[in-house]
Parts: sequence; structure tokens; C-alpha cells
Amino acid sequence: MSGKNLSGQVAIVTGASRGIGKAISLALAAEGMNLALTATQIGNLSEVLDLVRSLGVRAESFACDLANWREIPRLVNDITTCFGSLDVLVNNAGYSVRASLVETAPEDLERCMQVNAMAPFVLCQKLFPFLCRSQQATVINIGSVVAFKGYEQQSAYGASKHALLGLSKVMALEWKKYGIRVHSINPGAVDTEMIRQMRPGLDPQGMIGTEDIADLIVFLLTHRGRAVIDDIHMRRATGDPWY
Repeated sequence: MSGKNLSGQVAIVTGASRGIGKAISLALAAEGMNLALTATQIGNLSEVLDLVRSLGVRAESFACDLANWREIPRLVNDITTCFGSLDVLVNNAGYSVRASLVETAPEDLERCMQVNAMAPFVLCQKLFPFLCRSQQATVINIGSVVAFKGYEQQSAYGASKHALLGLSKVMALEWKKYGIRVHSINPGAVDTEMIRQMRPGLDPQGMIGTEDIADLIVFLLTHRGRAVIDDIHMRRATGDPWY
């Protein structure tokens, strides 16, 4: 199957300033997609914004603290007013805390749930009318192995990623009739600042690269045929198969 042309389509990437979000943004820009990039602070996006624009596409940056769902309607209004349309939403922004269950502060659990589950929920809800107008509408939720597997000192993070996976399943069912595809990507350890904080003993050389996630997203978007991939489990090549 030949790859579909993504040139001129519009994508939103949350948490775009670094790590997985930065890699996704650059990969989509290389395919000719115009991008709305979000991060908590607008200044954090300056580097990736310049890199994306150097690839010849339109890109704009938008600040929003996704831990406060009340800011999301304003963010959606700013983006949709700026671009006028939307084809792809990548819910990538994430927050994690390393602590045992009994040591996890309620505010840390709340922030994990807000950023990792509540924000994608509200973003999808508010962007639904715009996705309905696209012939290639796609939502990609960046989950985690912890949506399937328990890890010590990751109770809040694990709970939030379980919630995101549940949201993805329901959304895929409800939005199928509108032609909106929903994919959940659930990687193991990816070489980012977050994983170095959560699992400091892992060797970065054996981790999944951020570009591996980005390449997979490009594949999902360019190979939109009669088969649909609902969720993808990715593991470190050095890890055990079939997590």
C-alpha cells in the first residue's frame, strides 16, 4: 500500500517542546503537515518551533497548563481560530511521579490524572466538531506499558495511563461512525527525561528512541487503509518479549 500524502494537513501535538513530542513534531513536519505545538510555557517551544518551520511548514506555538482543564477550551479556541481545521490530534503531554503508593501525595495523583487522562478527554471533547470535518481524522494517544503492567513506585502514573487506555477504547467505539480513527501507542522505556527520573537504573543505550515513536505515528497516518491498528505495544529490544 502506497503511503498517503499528509502535506497541508493540520496536527496538534501536546507536550511538543522535548522528548517524544519534539520527535513527533519534526517527523510530521517532514511529511508536510502544519502544526499547532503546545507546552506549559511558550518559551519552551522556541527551539522546536524554529526546527519545524525550517522544514517549510506552518507552525504556531500555544501555551497551556494541561493540569488545569479549565484552560483547555481557551487553547482549543486559539488553535482552531488560527488554523481553521484539524486532521490529527496527538495527545502526548505527560506527567509522572516516582513514589510508593503510601507516599504519593494527593496533589501528585491529581496532576497525573489531569495531565495524562483529563486533558486528553477534554481536548477530544472540544475538538470533536473539527475532527468530524476531516476526511483523515485521527487521534493518537501516547500511553505506556504501565497501562497493562504494574511497576513499583508508579501507582499514580499507572492509574492515569490505565484511564487513558480506557478512554481510547470508548472513543474508538463512539467515533467509528464519524470516520475518526483512534490509536493507542503503549511503549516501554523511551529515552526521555521522564524515564530517567522514573527508572534511573535503566541503561539509556537499551531504551526505545523517541524517533521510533515518531516513525510509527507517520506509518499510522500514511498507511490509512481498510485495516485499523487499535493499539500498539512497543518494548525495548533488550527487554523481554510479550509484555
